[in-house]
Amino acid sequence: MGALMAKKPYNQINTGINLEEFINVAELRYDGRKPDELRPVKFTRDFTINAKASVLVEMGNTKVICAVSVDENVPGWMRQQNVEGGWLTCEYSMLPSATPDRSRREASMGKLGGRTMEIQRLIGRALRAVVDLKKLGRRQLYIDCDVIQADGGTRTASITGAYVALRMAVDRLLEEKKLKEDPIKEAIAAVSVGICKSVPLLDLCYVEDSAAEVDMNVVMTSSGRLVEVQGTAEGEPFTKEQMQQLMDLAEKGISDLLEAQKG
Repeated sequence: MGALMAKKPYNQINTGINLEEFINVAELRYDGRKPDELRPVKFTRDFTINAKASVLVEMGNTKVICAVSVDENVPGWMRQQNVEGGWLTCEYSMLPSATPDRSRREASMGKLGGRTMEIQRLIGRALRAVVDLKKLGRRQLYIDCDVIQADGGTRTASITGAYVALRMAVDRLLEEKKLKEDPIKEAIAAVSVGICKSVPLLDLCYVEDSAAEVDMNVVMTSSGRLVEVQGTAEGEPFTKEQMQQLMDLAEKGISDLLEAQKG
């Protein structure tokens, strides 16, 4: 493997590591992948028993429990404004032990952090984009995404796993005849892409993400339509050509994720 560094567990990674030490961009990356290769993806369905549907999604060392609960009521604002149909919302959290250095529970601080609010709003927007809310009836679906282990890409893994749990929950509501029609219009998945040492990479792990010159998250439907693109240059601005390279990588990765979701 030439200059490729031996693999280390996530909790032994020095996050200040120089990119030269863990990536041979000519061939293989820190974890042995090619630049256009996803981390291993796995969906464990019905991971918990009390939710209407639940999934443990694993993308490399990132692991998220995604669960769907059903409330046979709609939010108060919908009743007050006489809005038809139902609603779908999301809550996102990260366990204190999900990262090498324990993080404080946000409940103990009395408020949600800005990052948490941003991510859970993103997940909710993404899923609502592929759901006909009028077909939900007068009910609300809660999507809970709890990160139990983080190694980069927690928001994209949450969206990808949450869709699988949502699909399962809706299928069960249809079987129970609580829904007359399928409200899901199409599938959705998300992935991160970035540029490290001027090389576009798919599905960044934490050490890559922390050293990336450009970091981007892409949310896309199965018909190839974009729901959200979040892209930032950490140093030098990036070109339109580089952005297109990243979008092409993201489209390839999301295509693979959509196929994995079917399993």
